[in-house]
Amino acid sequence: MDDKELTVRRWVTKAEHDLLTARTMLGTETPPADVVCFHCQQCAEKTLKAFPVLRDQDFPKTHDLKELLVLCERHDAGFATLRDNAAGLTDYAVQPRYADDWRDIPVDEASKALALARHAMEFVLPRLRLFSEGGSPG
Repeated sequence: MDDKELTVRRWVTKAEHDLLTARTMLGTETPPADVVCFHCQQCAEKTLKAFPVLRDQDFPKTHDLKELLVLCERHDAGFATLRDNAAGLTDYAVQPRYADDWRDIPVDEASKALALARHAMEFVLPRLRLFSEGGSPG
């Protein structure tokens, strides 16, 4: 396995861990919706960052999913279909983490965030040639 493949696999594995965390937390008796939303954003972000790595393209240190989509769209115009996902998840990167930006996030909003994150991952994974041959990440 070369360094690029290893890096892509690591991004995907971390994204899967965020998705697992979000799904698990959403299934608790009193779901911490803010934590669920944060991990959903992180899942989408890490999944999107795997694609430019595969294309030997640097990306900025950013949590802005719309900015990452622009980079991905340079190689695959189909990424434009994730714009609504990006708009729906980007704010969860920072807002839920700080007390001064606090707002109560309803559980149904966290459920929607989970669906958006899942959709982003399901869209990107087939575009990573590493996994299109029936393999699974790391």
